[in-house]
Amino acid sequence: MNSHSSPPAKHSLVGQNLRLARAKWGPGLSNTIEHALRDLSERFGLSVAAGDLLLIDERWYVTHSGLLRLATRRHCAGIDVTAITELCDPSSSRWAFKATVYKSPTCKGFVGHGDADPSNVSPLVRGAEMRVAETRAVNRALRKAYGIGICSVEEIGSLPARSQPEANVRKLPPQSTNGQPKLRDQLCLLIRQHRLDASLVKQYAAEFCDTQDLRAANREQIQSFITHLGELAEKDRDGLLCKLNSYDQKPEAGAA
Repeated sequence: MNSHSSPPAKHSLVGQNLRLARAKWGPGLSNTIEHALRDLSERFGLSVAAGDLLLIDERWYVTHSGLLRLATRRHCAGIDVTAITELCDPSSSRWAFKATVYKSPTCKGFVGHGDADPSNVSPLVRGAEMRVAETRAVNRALRKAYGIGICSVEEIGSLPARSQPEANVRKLPPQSTNGQPKLRDQLCLLIRQHRLDASLVKQYAAEFCDTQDLRAANREQIQSFITHLGELAEKDRDGLLCKLNSYDQKPEAGAA
């Protein structure tokens, strides 16, 4: 049986991905972006709804979960990961790994290397450099094995602050006054301004407020999260997107 999607299934996925991409990142996506999305949908069966792809700075990035799903669909025989001990320094949180992907039992293997240290990871994942390095190695080996030319989102570190147009996005007033929008409205405004996924932001808020159900968070906790989210979206939006994407496969916290 052919492990690849049938033509009707591919056509359906292309349409679904285009509709969701326009809803998440705006209806004015360029022809180049949409053409690339069609190609990724048809060739690899990557799904926007499943969190396989992210659009950052008008470029598509594949996610770790998307690569693993692709490997499963293509009946990957196994992945071997080992630390490169001579390049690792736990005391300074510097790690390097080698990953080998075996597409079949007779495959000689596709090798990828990944490294991470505090200088090339987002502040959101500081302290988890070992896992980041391992993930990067696996991602690179999987991309090489299946011929995926776009970078994975986990391979990018903390990128410089946004250029002038995005840096000047209107800020929310820091204090609450009688004329200040409600907290819910403030959060919705941030989500729209920075084109974030509302359901993932909600899960991040629940974790930030240390509560299973966001409705249990008090006003001060939610205000603190809104301030944190606004600052992070302007200073390190790419790191924020990586953080939000980590919730794709987690059950959502209680509805607000």
